[in-house]
Amino acid sequence: MRNSLCTLLLLLTSQSVFSAAKIEYWQTVQGSPVYFVKTEGLPMVDVRVIFDAGSARDGDQQGIASLTSGLLDTGAGDLTADDIAQQFESVGAQFGEGVSKDTAWVSVRSLTKEELLNKALKTMKLILTKPAFNEMDFQREKNRTLAGLKHREESPGALANIEFFKALYKDHPYAHPESGIVETVSGFSVDDLRKFYTQFYVANNAKVIIVGDVDKKQAEKIAQSLIEDLPLGVKPDIIPEVPFTAKAMTKKIHFPSSQTHVLAGVIGMKRGDKDYLSLYVGNHILGGSGLVSKLTDEVREKRGLAYSAYSYFSPLFRKGPFVMGLQTRNDQTDKAVDVMQNTLKAFVQNGPTEKALIAAKKNITGGFAMRFDTNSKLISYVSMIAFYQLPLDYLDTFQQRVQAVTVDSIKDAFKRRVKPELINTIIVGGE
Repeated sequence: MRNSLCTLLLLLTSQSVFSAAKIEYWQTVQGSPVYFVKTEGLPMVDVRVIFDAGSARDGDQQGIASLTSGLLDTGAGDLTADDIAQQFESVGAQFGEGVSKDTAWVSVRSLTKEELLNKALKTMKLILTKPAFNEMDFQREKNRTLAGLKHREESPGALANIEFFKALYKDHPYAHPESGIVETVSGFSVDDLRKFYTQFYVANNAKVIIVGDVDKKQAEKIAQSLIEDLPLGVKPDIIPEVPFTAKAMTKKIHFPSSQTHVLAGVIGMKRGDKDYLSLYVGNHILGGSGLVSKLTDEVREKRGLAYSAYSYFSPLFRKGPFVMGLQTRNDQTDKAVDVMQNTLKAFVQNGPTEKALIAAKKNITGGFAMRFDTNSKLISYVSMIAFYQLPLDYLDTFQQRVQAVTVDSIKDAFKRRVKPELINTIIVGGE
């Protein structure tokens, strides 16, 4: 369940389903915010507790947030990892944990029958409040992580992504990969994880999200029970602003592969950005709509330089990246990069046509109900709203706000926010 909240942006498409999905808000006795949506039809509930404890909180110990999260369910209280798995399996519940650049979370999905739900929540609470951090479990997870990091070095796509973030973010907390690097992870001790957990997994740094077929009284009881045994703690210092990208750069890295991976982009926008929808809808036309996007048309359809070319914004608490990408044959790399960057320049200069904008709006708002047919999808949205403190009616007003986007607002936003002369480009592949 290590999926990033950043990908939610690609699914926001309409408001109609959410007109009845009222988000209720309150705080626990400890002051932890709670976001609740009652759904009906299935006797299921999804519960998630999120913390400001993502990889941006790693400091010099790159990967500490990810490894801490991954160790939580390997032992808690007197339970081993096998005991924990059996506890959830015995009531048909599913547990998960994960880390993004901004957040860490634990979650459970359970039937709402009282004895089943109570057992699932009891086990979740034990994991949340009394993780064991046993030395043997730690060494196993550390070795597993190191093996994954070493395997990552064999992937040109992964290498391109790491170098791209380093180029854009330099010394900022967003610069390093969420899972860390071999040099830092190899130096961790189990006490390092205990220290990270103690600092960040506290009530003042927690938010509770509940989506499912329970009433508000039950939801209040669930939230209070999960949080009440966490120490109050303190909220961490705010993450610093992202430094401005002063100039363009291109970095080529030789890698023995038949395909070259290319990533190019600039610092983009943050969650709640005033230009969000103009940039989002504009990017849908530029490179976010798959085979009908301008990038795909120019790179693939007209010239056959790559199977696909794409672009996206990944907003975070601070400004996330705007990214363009493609894979191409080694001997076509220069031409493919030129076409990709020239397509961006033309789009920034001219904006989309009215016809393209109308089609994009229909595509974004169409088929919305099919995208939100489970509590697990809805809770991801509500978690995003909770963590980034977006308006509670954010989803209800989304379609209306999409329809308000114009050609001029897209041109204005792209000219101010996406400057082709500042593009950072990473090229990884054979020569």
